[in-house]
Amino acid sequence: MSRYAGYLPVNVITGFLGSGKTTLLKRLLESPDMADTAVLINEFGEIGLDHHLLEQVDENIVMLQSGCLCCTIRDDLATSMRDLWDRRAAGEFGFRRLVVETTGLADPAPIIYTLMADPVIRYHFRLGNIITTIDAVNGLSQLARQPESLKQAAVADRIVLTKTDISDEDEDGLRKRLRSVNPAAPVFLAQEKLTAAKLLTNDLYDPKAKSKEVAHWIDAEAFQDTHHHHDRNRHDESIHAFCLTFDQPIDWTAFGIWLSMLLQAHGEDVLRVKGLLDVRGMAGPVAVHGVQHVVHPPVHLKRWPDDDRRSRIVFIVRDLEQRAIEDSLAAFNALAEGHSAAA
Repeated sequence: MSRYAGYLPVNVITGFLGSGKTTLLKRLLESPDMADTAVLINEFGEIGLDHHLLEQVDENIVMLQSGCLCCTIRDDLATSMRDLWDRRAAGEFGFRRLVVETTGLADPAPIIYTLMADPVIRYHFRLGNIITTIDAVNGLSQLARQPESLKQAAVADRIVLTKTDISDEDEDGLRKRLRSVNPAAPVFLAQEKLTAAKLLTNDLYDPKAKSKEVAHWIDAEAFQDTHHHHDRNRHDESIHAFCLTFDQPIDWTAFGIWLSMLLQAHGEDVLRVKGLLDVRGMAGPVAVHGVQHVVHPPVHLKRWPDDDRRSRIVFIVRDLEQRAIEDSLAAFNALAEGHSAAA
């Protein structure tokens, strides 16, 4: 049983202006699976849920026909989340999941940091999947010109392509760019039958699905273009992804020190880290993931998702060289092996 099984999952729906966050959220809220969900949005006017409104609870909260609660973000995210929890604890209403819908210009990283850093919130909530909507009509140009759009794609656990039915743009080119930015995130089409189970559940901390989720990270096809040493000048891409593999088991203490030092020095530019580690002395693999300065608690798996038992670590970085990261981690591993042999 995961230590986070009793924590309420928080899903983040993000995406650039006009990318279809509102439409996707409205569709998800119509599902019976979302009946016990609370939704935090920035403005009711922005979300356009008027035809779903059923009952005004107070000036900040409305009940939706699906049974969901929908409320505006008051003051800041932490305040709103603590208020929701207090009211849940007082028995005013119940919910089993929280969805946070960002503005189109939002950087998702501060939201993730709030979940991990606030002492009250992290005691009751845990981060679930991050869903990013990408507009197929304008997606390539937005990824090229808008840093917010690029970061939203980089931190996603699920990507939803919208407006593909009306787009004349190069969808293959957009998919290739998204793979270069975030190869571990499955890409769905908005016109598919998207369910809460596909997008919101089955995350790393879901005891029933954590092994399946890790399998997304290490899919061989997803990383077929990420093992070479990236030439930033040739591709003109400040944000890119790569995967490091290690044949020998990793020393857990050395890895923890190395990752802490890396994020302390370059946390703003390490947008995402996802890894499956063969840790010395442990029978099963350990899954690690983090966003910028925030590293989530490791998840221990009973078995490997495939026959490849090498450590594999995916990095999504901005203006950092793969070679420097690879060499520094290899040096820490070598140092730990030397100490182990000497002992």
